[in-house]
Amino acid sequence: MSFVVVVPEVLGTAATELAALGAAVSAANAAAAASTTQVLAAAGDEVSAAIAALFSAHGHSYQALSVRAVSFQAEFVRALAAGGGAYGSAESAAASPLQSVIDVVNAPVQALTGRPLIGNGANGAPGTGAAGAPGGWLIGNGGAGGSGAPGSGGAGGAGGAAGLIGSGGAGGAGGSSAAGVAGAGGAGGNAWLFGSGGAGGVGGMGEFGSKGIGGAGGAGGAAGLFFGAAGNGGNGGGSALGGRQVRRSSSGGVGGAGGQGFGSDGGAAAGQAGGWWWWLAGGAGGPVVAELSVGLVGLVVTLDCWPLVPVALVGLGGAAGLARPGLAGLAGMPGYSSATVGSVGSVGPAAPAATPAGPGARAAMPVC
Repeated sequence: MSFVVVVPEVLGTAATELAALGAAVSAANAAAAASTTQVLAAAGDEVSAAIAALFSAHGHSYQALSVRAVSFQAEFVRALAAGGGAYGSAESAAASPLQSVIDVVNAPVQALTGRPLIGNGANGAPGTGAAGAPGGWLIGNGGAGGSGAPGSGGAGGAGGAAGLIGSGGAGGAGGSSAAGVAGAGGAGGNAWLFGSGGAGGVGGMGEFGSKGIGGAGGAGGAAGLFFGAAGNGGNGGGSALGGRQVRRSSSGGVGGAGGQGFGSDGGAAAGQAGGWWWWLAGGAGGPVVAELSVGLVGLVVTLDCWPLVPVALVGLGGAAGLARPGLAGLAGMPGYSSATVGSVGSVGPAAPAATPAGPGARAAMPVC
């Protein structure tokens, strides 16, 4: 069974463009009709007249074919436009019942919990610092937080939390400040089971020529429990340099912490005393250490096997995760060494002297 994906708006646009192209071709044919169907003879002889008549006949044939092509093109454009309209009507008819069903399902859940069952959360309005609305309990992305009020250092709104399936909303940017500390960026929304955490909002900026201090960046949202990347922490707000005469400047804001990732335990470092595989004694587990320094990676997760392979995406800017103790390496089978090579033996004693020859043989007895 074949499937066709159609976008009604694209079909409508294509029909309009084809109609304009057909009109341009028809105008060009009409302009060239007189010069191509009424070719004048180059001279008064019969040969020139025959050549002019031949070219004029070709011109008439082309004009006749052009009329048929224009008719076919007009029919094709009408069919294309009608097809786009039919697909659009079918799409609207199919969407209306589904939307009404979703509204019926969401209404009681919204009334009881203040949060729909299915659907994305609304974004916070810019300049208000409003938090993004959470996504639906089952499926939905959190709304983005609104930016903070400019000039007064308003904090950015937090991103909305995601549903069971969905990504957290991004935190809003902090508002700028002419004096004092600019607004901090909003924290990114957390994911639940499947989805990525929202990025932290950027800290507000100290305005030009003022003593405003850049706002801190918002923390990134946590990743989903089973799948997804943690949100990156927001950048700290910058600070503009003051004027040349007053020579004032301000400080930049602190970057936000990266989001928390989830995964399996970290493994300990490999022991040094043991050798490879089964022929030597296994090495003891190494010491438990933080995988990376604070402020670089939110959490590093590794498999409990060799080699250590990172398996979780993490957000930038957070504290490093700690690995739990690894088990000591299994003892290997005892080594089997070959026998040592002996030293070269000394020269043996000389053979004993030859014994003297025995008595000679007796003479033969006479035969009787």
